Amino acid sequence: MEAARRRPSSRGPPDRLAGDVLDGTLTRCPRGHRGLHREAAGALFAAPEHRHAAVLSLVAVIDWALGALVITAASFVQGLAGFGIGLVGLAFLPYLMSPATAIVLLTLYAAPFTLGVFIQLRDDFRLSGIRDMLVGTVLGTPIGVWGLAALPASLINRLIGVFILLIVILEVRRLFPERLPGRGWGFGAGVLSGVLGGAIGTPAPPVIVYSMTQGWTPRRMKANLQAFMVVNQTLILGGYEWAGLLTREVWHLGLSFAIPALVGVLAGIALFGRIDAVRFRQIVFTLLFISGLVLLVRG
Repeated sequence: MEAARRRPSSRGPPDRLAGDVLDGTLTRCPRGHRGLHREAAGALFAAPEHRHAAVLSLVAVIDWALGALVITAASFVQGLAGFGIGLVGLAFLPYLMSPATAIVLLTLYAAPFTLGVFIQLRDDFRLSGIRDMLVGTVLGTPIGVWGLAALPASLINRLIGVFILLIVILEVRRLFPERLPGRGWGFGAGVLSGVLGGAIGTPAPPVIVYSMTQGWTPRRMKANLQAFMVVNQTLILGGYEWAGLLTREVWHLGLSFAIPALVGVLAGIALFGRIDAVRFRQIVFTLLFISGLVLLVRG
């Protein structure tokens, strides 16, 4: 009877920690024992919490690698064309993080990148070309920031997708205007750019359409766009800070993807001087088409 009372119960906890089992294995078996690996492996295999942690770790690594790939590609386009980090990035990043986080993250990169590219092309910049757009974006940006916080992202995504595809159709059918004279067009493009940039992180389409009708060279167009975007992105980031959208998570992701982003933008800048005007225009509208289609379908 006494021996029976001292015998361990077979009805103990069903799920012993793998660490306890492994410790017992190490105590019983000398180093190099053939059974050690089998028992240790069995202990780990029997521990669901260990398997769960390993799976989560692997998923996190894969997510980071995919995010780094997207951000490198988007930053490359930004360095090459002077815009596009939002157009390309937002077509894919919302699969890896929330749309709002992706929008703010890409804007965080776009602001310093546009400044860096502008410094490189500052001799080709003309303030008269963007003055009306600057006034418009100051008025449009607060509306866009409010939209990001208040409106469904899927609705905004589809609206901008339709807008972009209409622009591409006009170009393909040769209905795209050669010139848009008058100051009102520049002002309107600036307002729309502020709204779209604040709401969905893609301020470029309206000002690209306007810039394409001004007869600028690729270098002049890129320089003027960068100058406009520096102001636009700074205003948007200020609005995001005011709305509480520049969270700790965004800053952490910004640091995590900093090197892939820098590699991408530098590669794009290096390739820019090797592309002629016709090829540059083709790249611009190809990017717009891809982005518009993805935004419309994905929402």
